[in-house]
Amino acid sequence: MSTSDLEQNRKTERDSDLDKHGDAKKPSSYPSRMGNALTKRLLTWGVETRGILPVPPEERTDTQFFKIFFLWFSTNFNILSFSAGTLGPAAFGLSTRDSCLVILFFNMLCCLPPAYLATWGPKLGLRQMVQARFSFGYFGVIIPCILNLIGMFGFSVLNSILGGQTLASVTDGNLSWTVGIVVIAIISLFLSFCGYTVLNWYERLAWIPVLVSFLVALGLGGEHLSTTVPTEPATAVAVFSFASVIAGFVITYSSLASDFTSYYRPDVSSLKIALYAYLGYLLPIASLQCLGAAVASSAPLVPAWEAGWNLGSQSNVGGLLNAMLSPVGNFGKFLTVLLSLSVTGNIAATFYSISFNIQLFIPTLVVVPRYVFSLVSIAIVLPLSIVGSHRFYDTLENFLALIGYWASDYIAVVLVEHFVFRPRNTLYSSTMGYDLTQWNNPRLLPTGIPAVTAGVLTFGLVIPCMSQALFVGPIGEKTGDIGFEVASVLCAVLYLWLRTVEVWWRGVI
Repeated sequence: MSTSDLEQNRKTERDSDLDKHGDAKKPSSYPSRMGNALTKRLLTWGVETRGILPVPPEERTDTQFFKIFFLWFSTNFNILSFSAGTLGPAAFGLSTRDSCLVILFFNMLCCLPPAYLATWGPKLGLRQMVQARFSFGYFGVIIPCILNLIGMFGFSVLNSILGGQTLASVTDGNLSWTVGIVVIAIISLFLSFCGYTVLNWYERLAWIPVLVSFLVALGLGGEHLSTTVPTEPATAVAVFSFASVIAGFVITYSSLASDFTSYYRPDVSSLKIALYAYLGYLLPIASLQCLGAAVASSAPLVPAWEAGWNLGSQSNVGGLLNAMLSPVGNFGKFLTVLLSLSVTGNIAATFYSISFNIQLFIPTLVVVPRYVFSLVSIAIVLPLSIVGSHRFYDTLENFLALIGYWASDYIAVVLVEHFVFRPRNTLYSSTMGYDLTQWNNPRLLPTGIPAVTAGVLTFGLVIPCMSQALFVGPIGEKTGDIGFEVASVLCAVLYLWLRTVEVWWRGVI
């Protein structure tokens, strides 16, 4: 059969599938089909119910494009970013200067992929992992969805633990970490339950009290930051291992970048969206990570800071921040409470994206309103946070390093698919080479075999390049952790070759 015949058959299949899958053509009718009085009532209150169904062009009407900057700024302007920065001196023995250089360089590099992928939301109206079906396939995308869910639940657990610790630190032992974690999680649940409108409104304002709190802390403790503990000269092993932690912190946003831009007008400049998103990632993450590195380098020389940090024989960032703010008494405790609440924006945004990944993981759940999965999220995160609350630092270091590997594979696959294979399909140029009627049809999407195979094979070289507390490979032992760099390059090469074979074999993209 010729290529033209194959393409004609695919077009015929696609047209018939539209009749069988009318919801793909008219996603806006989805909530009304629920026949659920609660859902209808929540709609009148502004609660978003749409899950993974594409947002049609007529519903992509939001022109407040600056919201994506504030969403990512508030999401990352929190004590978790501060904590990640402390790992440079505390876990890898780097000086403030070396830690900050690693933080700046690798954040400038690693903020690029999620910022670019955010531009696809207005053009396609697809959530990020739904778009990944055009490279990983209908069933193959389940694997990155599982890994993405692990990553998002992991970040939610880390934020819940950190917020709960910080909230408990101001009560002099009268409030347990468990109660603090529950308070943080419930606030986050409310925000994610409401969805797009409420979440964006909150993120537009949430950064302000956090900025005030950090400025006061910096003003009170700034004089101590000029004196740091002596460190050994930086080694390649320490630099690249810390860099893998920094990379894991930000590149994982690539798998949810367009979840928050799919309601924007399709004619918005991609450069504008990319710039807003890039600055929303870079400014809060780099600034607070550098501050965390500076404080961690000085804390052992300030008795009050060291006592707060090692409260209860555990590394306690909340105790450290409370100690920094303690000179202003009750006002300092109030600011510490505000800092504890800074993680709620991150958790809420993560719960929001978790909803879409659950529906992709189990496609039959597409009929369930999005907000239901916020309840599922908190049911999973709460017990994990409570159980893991006393091993925060070990969990943070290991988790951030490991999570970056799969994200590198994901980025390599979707970008190679986009730049190498999709431009050939000029029939759908208005949607960047993607036929959006195929989004929910396994027969019309790629098989996903090249993407999954490339990702799996990549780890044959990634594992020897690891250098983490859990495992040190023979290459990583000499070079430091270069796993995420190797994953990006090797996966791109493998996917390019395997996908080319698939296109040749099938005769169509």
